[in-house]
Amino acid sequence: MKKLVLVALVAALPSFAAIAQTSTTSPMPTPAPADQNAPLPGANSFTEGQAKSRLESNGYTNVMDLRKDENGVWKGKATNAGASVTVSVDYRGNIVKN
Repeated sequence: MKKLVLVALVAALPSFAAIAQTSTTSPMPTPAPADQNAPLPGANSFTEGQAKSRLESNGYTNVMDLRKDENGVWKGKATNAGASVTVSVDYRGNIVKN
């Protein structure tokens, strides 16, 4: 009987450990699906430096002339794959190459 109780407790432990795990960090914004017409307007809490870093971490170089428009979207110029492009970063962190 003691073995049966011990085996039942050992078998139940992994499920308790999985329930106890919670995330304390908020995830990075995920890009919007193409059908959501990014860049999305909204109150943008990114600073200019954060918008620039987001672009650079996604392969853009020579990021310049970033300005936040009336819709809260950061817009500027950058180089991507050797070509000069106009880029936008919305409040969710979506990057759109124009």
